[in-house]
Amino acid sequence: MNTQLVVGDKRPTVDPKHVNIKGRYLESLTLIERLHRRLLDVIKDDFERTGEKEVNPVQALLLFNISDAEMTAGELKTRGHYQGSNVSYNLKKLVEQGYVNHERSNSDKRSVRISLTDKGENIRNRVDALYNRQLSAIEQVVGLSTDEFDKLNKALARLERYWTDQILYRL
Repeated sequence: MNTQLVVGDKRPTVDPKHVNIKGRYLESLTLIERLHRRLLDVIKDDFERTGEKEVNPVQALLLFNISDAEMTAGELKTRGHYQGSNVSYNLKKLVEQGYVNHERSNSDKRSVRISLTDKGENIRNRVDALYNRQLSAIEQVVGLSTDEFDKLNKALARLERYWTDQILYRL
């Protein structure tokens, strides 16, 4: 990677002591994004094989993450599962299709509590079964051990915390 500034080049230069980490950082960002898309593809493929057409992969993950809890859409966001308006849109669709119950709070009419219906619980269980099937092969086929997942999760959690601090403290 060339870190020298070419005359007329407006791109910022990389501090030479950061050259080695930048490539790895960018590769990690690409992998994180790609892994999420691939997970959605795996769920989509599993649902297509069994004829499930009502729920898309994003909605299936939403149902999985709601699980057996009762919460608000805002709590789903603050727990880090989802961002932006997609939560509201997908929850509305899931309520309309009978996968999610919603009940307005007695004390705060703006707040709506959500929970899974039996139909939603069935989808949640299907995603869980998919994960369970994958677990039987992860260590043997992929070669990822519990220790490696622990290290990976710690590194990703630190990166998430760093990005959160960037936003909260405008670093």
